[in-house]
Amino acid sequence: MDQPLLIVMAVFTGVAAIAMVMQAAMMYGVSKSARAVAERVAQLAPKVESLAESSRAAIDEGRASMAEITSRTKEILDTTQRQLNRVDRVLEDVEERARVQLDRAEAVVDDAVSRAQQTVAIVHGGIMKPIREINGVAAGVRAAIHYFMRGGRPTPDRVTVDEEMFI
Repeated sequence: MDQPLLIVMAVFTGVAAIAMVMQAAMMYGVSKSARAVAERVAQLAPKVESLAESSRAAIDEGRASMAEITSRTKEILDTTQRQLNRVDRVLEDVEERARVQLDRAEAVVDDAVSRAQQTVAIVHGGIMKPIREINGVAAGVRAAIHYFMRGGRPTPDRVTVDEEMFI
């Protein structure tokens, strides 16, 4: 029983030794690759540093430009707000003046209509009424003249015709 155990232990020890050798070879390869990467990084480092510096400069310049643009935009917006407030006040003033003018125009039109109605009433009362009265008097005078010119009494036929008109 000792024999197989020794064989198994020998095999496992051999496998472990082979694994250690392979691991050492792999570590050597990793170390060689790390040196190659380190050399490449060392070559790229100045380029990366110059790129980083130019990026920082561009970012700083961009920040300055953004600050200037922001301040100018704020100024423009403030100016626009002031102008809009002025326009709003002017429009309110125009609206108020237009309302006043419309009220005045309405008062003028109402006054003109009232005066026209008064004038018509005066014409009817002062001119038309006397003309009607004169026409009435003239019609009465004509009827009287006609009655006296006709002479005598009307004939029965005439009286009958006149009465039939009213029946």
